[in-house]
Amino acid sequence: MNRLISILAGSQSQFINLTRMSIFIVMAWIGGLKAYQYEADGIVPFVANSPLMSFFYNKEATEYKVHKNPEGKTFQNNIDWHKENRTYIFAYGLGTVIVIIGILTLLGIWFAKIGLIGGILTFGMSIVTLTFLITTPEVYVPNLGGDFPTPQFGFPYLSGAGRLVLKDVIMMAAGLICASDCAKQILIKE
Repeated sequence: MNRLISILAGSQSQFINLTRMSIFIVMAWIGGLKAYQYEADGIVPFVANSPLMSFFYNKEATEYKVHKNPEGKTFQNNIDWHKENRTYIFAYGLGTVIVIIGILTLLGIWFAKIGLIGGILTFGMSIVTLTFLITTPEVYVPNLGGDFPTPQFGFPYLSGAGRLVLKDVIMMAAGLICASDCAKQILIKE
């Protein structure tokens, strides 16, 4: 057990680099998926309901519910609506920003000043994402009725979308760990 403790204690810098790589993988993958219709459609409830982002869209927040394409199924009239809404253009831009943040964070392995920026941006992006827990109704289980009253709905019962958003608490902390490690490296070099 003491050997394991010694190995773990001496591996912190490698684990921080693993954290940077993990952030990069998540950001590159999810950011890259923003170029695809199903992912762009999927973020509409978050963006449409966000006071920080809704201005990017042309349509009102409630309209998206009628034009939602379920994952794996598409309807041309919904795609046309999303084109008019600027759903896809926004998703391309957001995806690009997310991938860039991931790259900046990864570069912290070799370049502390760049990694510091990436870590801070990862933290900031996570804060924005976590605001969806306040602004987006779809993050909580809805009461859709049934044969008897739905026993668990609303806050604190997270839907699939809500569970996805809540994981950004980890990304937020990881961004701060990477940023603080880069800041420490910058101070050592000065």
